[in-house]
Amino acid sequence: MTVVDLAGTWHLSSVDGVHRAEMVLPGDVHSALQAASIIADPYAGCNENDVQWVAETDWFVSRRFHLGEAAGSWYLDIDYLDTVATIFVNDVAVLEADNCFLRYRPDVSKALKAGENEIRIHFRSNIVEGAARQSRQPFYIPYSTANSPIPNGNMLRKPQCHFGWDWNIAIAPLGLYGTVVLKQLTEARIEHVMTRQHHREGAVDVTVSVTLFADGPGVVPLIVTLGDESVRLDCGVRSGETTVTQVFTIENPKLWWPAGNGEQALYDLTVEVPDETVKRRIGLRMVELLTDKDEAGSRFAFRINGREIFCRGANWIPADALFSRTSEEKTRDLLQSAVDANMNMIRVWGGGFYEADWFYDLCDDLGLMVWQDFQFACNLYPSTPDFLDNVAREVDYQTRRLITHPSIVLWCGDNELVGALTWFEESRNNRDRYLVSYDRLNRTIEQALQKAAPDAIWWPSSPASGYLDYGDAWHADGSGDMHYWSVWHENKPFEDYRNVRPRFCSEFGFQSYTSLPVIETYAAKSDMNIASPVMEHHQKNDGGNERIAGTMFRNFRFPKDFPNFVYLSQVQQAVAIKTAVDYWRSLKPHCMGTLYWQLNDTWPVASWSSLDYGGNWKVLHYLARRFFQPVTIAAIPDGDDIRLSLVNDTLDDVTVTINVSRLTLGGERHELTSVEAVVSPDAAVTALRIPLADLPKGELLAWSFTASNGTGGEGHHVIGTYKALDLQPPGLHMSVEPAPDGGFDILVQSDGLALFVMLESKTPGRYSDNAFDLARGESRRITFTPTLAPQGTVTGQPVFRLYDLHSSSNAD
Repeated sequence: MTVVDLAGTWHLSSVDGVHRAEMVLPGDVHSALQAASIIADPYAGCNENDVQWVAETDWFVSRRFHLGEAAGSWYLDIDYLDTVATIFVNDVAVLEADNCFLRYRPDVSKALKAGENEIRIHFRSNIVEGAARQSRQPFYIPYSTANSPIPNGNMLRKPQCHFGWDWNIAIAPLGLYGTVVLKQLTEARIEHVMTRQHHREGAVDVTVSVTLFADGPGVVPLIVTLGDESVRLDCGVRSGETTVTQVFTIENPKLWWPAGNGEQALYDLTVEVPDETVKRRIGLRMVELLTDKDEAGSRFAFRINGREIFCRGANWIPADALFSRTSEEKTRDLLQSAVDANMNMIRVWGGGFYEADWFYDLCDDLGLMVWQDFQFACNLYPSTPDFLDNVAREVDYQTRRLITHPSIVLWCGDNELVGALTWFEESRNNRDRYLVSYDRLNRTIEQALQKAAPDAIWWPSSPASGYLDYGDAWHADGSGDMHYWSVWHENKPFEDYRNVRPRFCSEFGFQSYTSLPVIETYAAKSDMNIASPVMEHHQKNDGGNERIAGTMFRNFRFPKDFPNFVYLSQVQQAVAIKTAVDYWRSLKPHCMGTLYWQLNDTWPVASWSSLDYGGNWKVLHYLARRFFQPVTIAAIPDGDDIRLSLVNDTLDDVTVTINVSRLTLGGERHELTSVEAVVSPDAAVTALRIPLADLPKGELLAWSFTASNGTGGEGHHVIGTYKALDLQPPGLHMSVEPAPDGGFDILVQSDGLALFVMLESKTPGRYSDNAFDLARGESRRITFTPTLAPQGTVTGQPVFRLYDLHSSSNAD
């Protein structure tokens, strides 16, 4: 196949010709303008306000390319084209596009010529196009103004968070983020490669379906290889699409398992025609979604390869607000951090992207199960025939593209569209109209999915109590998946997490500020105040800063300065999420999943994430690594007792030795009891109960444990609030030495009680542990591994700052 890769440097210009720059494709317009110094960094200060004109403008990108011979059949291969755009080849319009989530392959044969050619893309303003499409609707379609200061994003099939969100910058970017290639079609091209699996005793039958596209009838040699077996088929094809199937039988198969449950075995699949080769890696696994009725309502649990798996994880949003700032390496680091924190599932949320193939390859490799939302979130959407036809084509393409990935275990219709029916005056006043409109959209998605992949597991919406159930899954906890936001959005105390018993909580969260080194990338020293215009600008949830502060005043003593305000907000966030996860895991198997909101950030902002923009770990992520351990201990208040819940998510019986002590405010440990407990596979039990009367006022309950599988941990529990503790100066000491591997060994010692000891440096990197506790005379050795600079070295020894709970609010 003759291939002309058109990626690289293009020429960018506004339609009026006022602004000109070079632009690298794949890439986005804002990044090109910033590189040319036409706009300032949109992430810095309040610059977001100054770049709004970019999204209000039409843009051209163009380049020239040489073709030695133009005879024959030629087509463009383009995906992730964002969004409403016309493509011209030699001034001939060859494509009218309006869906960022489709792959386009327009025939351009008649537009080409031998020698010099020009390709030009006309990007139309998303803002103008959204308004125009809204004006053509038979009735008004509301969008979430709380999330989207840029209107009418629900009219366009592009990431909804591009119009703003309560954690995202609102700049409605545009560009081309995927492939842009010119190809010559001779015999046939490969349109889709899909697989279906039939598991039986000792073997798996894998049906490989290959869809070929040809210009006319003929015979095409097709070679399909799965593992060590290869088959050649001489396929008769017709004009258009032809689908060919081949069944392989794999004896004694190696199965693909989620992280922590077994091997991530993958088999190579190769499909070849004379002009093209497509490679996939498939995992053999069975997935079931259990929704059996029971006394509480109905279950929501995943069974993988015959075994129920408790899902531990978080929600994924796009890796960056601007495509040009992303990379496969950065995304790999974020996903690796999820696995390193003992996660086995992420939910690809419905207001961003269907991610690139390599993203799901990473999830396959890492054993991260993927809950995949279709890309609809928090708005109402049109149900006109043209819109639904566009959606059907989108679902068909994305399903066929992604179905081979073993990591994808669920396909969900949308994020919070059922709840959105109650958010707008128009839909509250005419619920029937908007409910019918929603149902048409939801049915279109479901039917397109089932037509493309009959075996795919479908869930209609998140949250949802069940199929065709349009109830309040934010507060009803008996069935289906739940989004529980009462603690954040309704300002309820952390203890409120223990008032609900979800079957599967797919969203819940609490905000914190992003870490100080990140804040310093967008704010000047004079901005270091949570009420400053810059800090408020980097808070996109209405009332978010007040809620962080108000909750802090209920639970902690007032921080002494801005850096400690930031630190304490992260401690607070971690305590909130730990409270929820500890309790809900203790309910196993009633509850079978907790996915907190959210894993990552798209830009530097106050948010619910556990990873900073750039990938460094917040306090929450370090605690998540502990509370998501497959075997762990948690303290749960229960009447006049504190019960220590012992959870085992492994396949084996586990014996756990638990040492329980009282911890004085001076840092002295006094042993209360030591027990040995046994927990069976996939179970949660109460290991022991500690009467509240056994704890003198002002003392903490502390514990440590070691398990027979080699794991262990420790923790503490405070009766009442942290602000009620009259903490004493801990007398922390720190020494730093270079480590043999190029990192740094840090020894932290304490003369008293130090809670949530946190190391921080302006040098990006990873700590072997952080946000830990020390009692009197105890020490902790930490390894810090810097993120290498582009030249592969770290210059000098980083400067480390030390935080702890007492010092955060005291000058001594």
